This record gives sequence, C-alpha cells and structure tokens, in this order.
Amino acid sequence: MGQSELWSKIIGTATVFLFCSFTVATSSPTCSSKELPQQCKDRVGRLPGQTFNISFAHYAGYITVNEKDERNLFYWFIEALEDPQSKPLVLWLNGGPGCSSIAYGEAEEIGPFHINLDGKTLYLNPYSWNRVANILFLDTPVGVGFSYSNKTSDLLNNGDKRTAEDNLVFLVKWLERFPLYKRSDFFISGESYAGHYVPQLSQAIVKYNLATKENAINLKGFLVGNALTDDFHDQLGIFEFMWSSGLISDQTYRFLNLLCDFQSVVHPSDSCEKVMEIADKEMGDIDPYSLFTPPCHANVSQLNQLVRRKQRIGRLSAGYDPCTEKHTTVYFNRPEVQKILHVDPDHKPAKWETCSEVVNTHWMDSPRSVLNIYRELIRTGLRIWMFSGNTDVVIPVTSTRYSIKALKLPTVSPWHAWYDDGEVGGWTQEYAGLTFVAVRGAGHEVPLHKPKLALTLFKAFLAGTSMPTLELLRSS
Repeated sequence: MGQSELWSKIIGTATVFLFCSFTVATSSPTCSSKELPQQCKDRVGRLPGQTFNISFAHYAGYITVNEKDERNLFYWFIEALEDPQSKPLVLWLNGGPGCSSIAYGEAEEIGPFHINLDGKTLYLNPYSWNRVANILFLDTPVGVGFSYSNKTSDLLNNGDKRTAEDNLVFLVKWLERFPLYKRSDFFISGESYAGHYVPQLSQAIVKYNLATKENAINLKGFLVGNALTDDFHDQLGIFEFMWSSGLISDQTYRFLNLLCDFQSVVHPSDSCEKVMEIADKEMGDIDPYSLFTPPCHANVSQLNQLVRRKQRIGRLSAGYDPCTEKHTTVYFNRPEVQKILHVDPDHKPAKWETCSEVVNTHWMDSPRSVLNIYRELIRTGLRIWMFSGNTDVVIPVTSTRYSIKALKLPTVSPWHAWYDDGEVGGWTQEYAGLTFVAVRGAGHEVPLHKPKLALTLFKAFLAGTSMPTLELLRSS
C-alpha cells in the first residue's frame, strides 16, 4: 500500500455518531448521556473475580483496520482514576513479536486489574498508570491475543511495516470512536520488541499529521523500556552483560564475539547457535528476564528463546510466582471473562495465549536498526525517553547504552543517581533530545518488578521533568 493510499484510507474512516442514552443488558453498566453508541457497546461491566469497586470507566472491543480482509485489532481502554478528560492518553504496546498487551501490560504491569495466583480472582494494582493517565492497551498485530483476521494468511504475513500501518489506522479510527480524546496529549509506550513498534508508529503519525492538518493526532512523545533497538548494539550489550555479570566463561564470551556477527539476531549462523547453546548451559536454570528472581522451571533453553525474540516472562508481586503466565492464561480463557470483554465468539482463538508462536515464527520484515528513526524524530522535538531495568539479560542496560551512544547526542545532564522516598531508584542521563533512565533492581518488565519506581518514572516523563534527585527531595 502506498503512503498516499494509506492516508486516504485513514482519513476516509471518520464516522459521525449519535449520542446514546440507554441502559444496556443487566450484565453491563449503564451508559451515560455523553457516551456514543459504540462506546456504550464497548463499555465493560464488573469483571469476573473483581471483588472491589472502581471509580473509573473502561471499555473493550475491536477496531477494523482492514475492511477487505476484515483485520480486527482488540483493545482495552481504561480511563484515568480521576478527571480523565484532563489527563493524557497513552497507548501501551507489548512486543514479542506476537505477545499480548492485555496479558503483560494490563494484567502484569501498568494496568489496574491484576490476576491472583488462582487464575480466577483479581486484585487492584496500587501503582497502575491510570492513576495519572488514560491507558489504551492494544493487541497487535492480528493473531495476537483476541485480535483476528478473516484471512488466515494474514497471520503468516505480519511484519514491522504492516503493523505500523495497521496501528495507525487503529488509532485514527479509535479516536473517532472516542472523540473526547482527540485533543488530549498523546504518548506511546511499550517494551521489548515494542522498541520497534513505538518509534515506527510515532514516525507514521508524524507523516500522517503532515498530510492531514485538520485530523492531526496530538502526539507529544514516546517512552520505551528494555527496547530492541539495534541488532549490532543489542547483541554486543547482551554478551558483555552476561560476561560482566558472571554468567558465562571468558572463553564463551570470546567465542560469542568471534562467531556471532552482531548482524543476524533472528537467524544466527550454525556456529553462533552452538556457542549460544554453550552459554545457555553455563548460565544455568535462571530467568534471563529477571536475573535475581527465581525462574519458572517450566522454561527451558532461555538463551535460544532470547535470540528468537520469544517473550516468556515471570512476574514479581507481593507473593512472587515466576509461572504467573499460567494463571493469566487460565483467566483469559474463561468464557465469562471473554464475554464481559466483548470478545467475538465467532472469532475467538481456540485457546487464548499470552504470545502467539505463529505470529512470532512467521514475521516477515524487521529492520536491523531503528536508530535512523530516532535521529529523524529527535529533530521534530518529540519527548523521547528510554529506560532499562538493570537486571535484565535479554535486552540489558548495556545494549541500550550502546545504542544511545551511537546517536552521538550532546549531554545536557551527566550520569547521576535518582531517588524515590530517599532511596536510590536508579540512574539517569539527559541528552539533547533524549533522556535515559536505569531502574535499580528491575528486570525486563520494569513496572512488574519495581511498580512504584516505574510509576515515579512515568510521572516524570509525562511532566517532562528530570528524575527526582536527593537535593530536590530535601528542598520539597
């Protein structure tokens, strides 16, 4: 699809809605007079296993991003805790590629509804990001979570380019469904392989805005964590982190650098695969996504999963259970849960999975680097932040620092510690056009392992302020 054709398709999706003032079925909440008909249809009632009351509205449903093939992306929108119209709108994307933002972003990380170990009941996340923003979770591309296509081959032809195009169509159509948020400050955030999705969608929005001033999206910036950014620097940083953390031998480290060419993360050579298997054995039974927490013993061959970009992530909460993915799978496979979330019964997956192997193994295009997009977007003045949990082996802090170094940005504020409640929360450095934040003790999913620190980080990002220092805490 050409760029002009894509823009014409997007611009032509605007639909006029009539206001709605009716009561839906008893299992659903009563819609307000300010809600449009499709909003009323998407309004979510009390979730199964929800034993607590909430003061915010939330919605779930589908947006059709391709009429011909009926590609439909599933979303879950959760309004801010207080005065949502005055708060920014944030789109959250998980990576994989092929992993669900509902499974990870909402249910494990930044969403308000988290799942107990029984897989049946929920608890309220006290550090949910909807305390300060409206959060839009999107399962992308088709084949992920509850998103689907009527054209089976679509699941075998996903890639970076089409994902960015579909995500842009989704966003424009979603803003038509929820027009109150059209003028809200808009930000994009995500982690892992969303290190591709987030800047690529940001780039697409900037180009779209240039083509259609009257329907421009009010994009202000983006925030990515432990993000896949550049194959060369990502692999260089991974091997260095494994060696410096004492996970592999000197000899293995030498052979990793010698036999792995740092250019083929997805399809390493046979000799590279063999030395990675040695490194995998040397690392032992650990969770590479969170170095210092117990692994889920159902997982094997962690390093091979790492290289193929599969995301199998443990979870840290009040009672740490590294196999929490099993409980999430139980919850979202329950028919009553799917019904209240408005999952289409004719297109629901035979078995809902946190990550789709089909999508992951049939990924069509993935550039080796997105640093060129960073260079382009930095010039536009967008607020761009990158953060890293410093106990992640998968895309470690060293990888992100190497990628940032390659941008050759002038330093505005040198490396220093930042604080939360008088304790070091991590370290940060501000560059001209980009801010980097390391989060102390966090793994691949920063809001999972350090939810309070992640919320502090998110608040600073939204406000466009520096991370808090000890001096600032003492003066406040």
